[in-house]
Amino acid sequence: MSLDVSSLIAAGCFLYKIIKNMESIITNNVSDHQTEQFNNTSIINHIHEETSKHIYPCENNNDNESSTKLTDDDELIAKLDILLIDNSLDSNIYFHSYQSEKEMSSIISLISSTLSEPYSIYTYRYFIHNWPDLCILCSDRQTNDLIGAIVSKLDLHKNTLRRGYIAMLAIKKDYRRQKIASKLVLRSIREMIKRGCDEIVLEAEVSNDSALNLYENLGFLREKRLYHYYLNGVDAFRLKLWLK
Repeated sequence: MSLDVSSLIAAGCFLYKIIKNMESIITNNVSDHQTEQFNNTSIINHIHEETSKHIYPCENNNDNESSTKLTDDDELIAKLDILLIDNSLDSNIYFHSYQSEKEMSSIISLISSTLSEPYSIYTYRYFIHNWPDLCILCSDRQTNDLIGAIVSKLDLHKNTLRRGYIAMLAIKKDYRRQKIASKLVLRSIREMIKRGCDEIVLEAEVSNDSALNLYENLGFLREKRLYHYYLNGVDAFRLKLWLK
């Protein structure tokens, strides 16, 4: 069978387009992978940089050892402990884990008065009874009032990843803008790392700028938009923090 010149040229152009498309796919995949690698280490590098200011104030930044990425969980926990030291907080404010059913009514009252999404008593008990150490509270010693709470869980995702999930975070109005929310989130992250967590996810309303800023300042990234996610019809952003 013979082919004329025009047929050969057409076939060559077709093959060229296929090759260029393959190159584009490979390039995009590599770029996405590099971006994911950067995102996965952002929180670790951020914690390393912040705590190094206190631990190694005279350290040479060009030293190979000082630029090594922090990956060990124990070291990461130790550096989180340093970030959690805050002498600016009122000495009457203290953090503690959930202890007993007696605290449940205070937790429900605080969260229901703060968050727009209503939760049943069964939802609270599902999270708090199964993961009591991931229900971290903040109280005022003088008034004995509960002023902040974060409720989370940690389980297997698709049988491969240990995924943490922050379900609820609430701060009493009179105690806001004192970094209590960020301290609660950092404490939750710390507890999850102790349990071998690989990643943490949560949802926040697209219009809740304060919540989005809080989590993004701690290294969370917007993974996707969830349309009509809440019962009131409002959209949500799913945020994710890669720990490994």
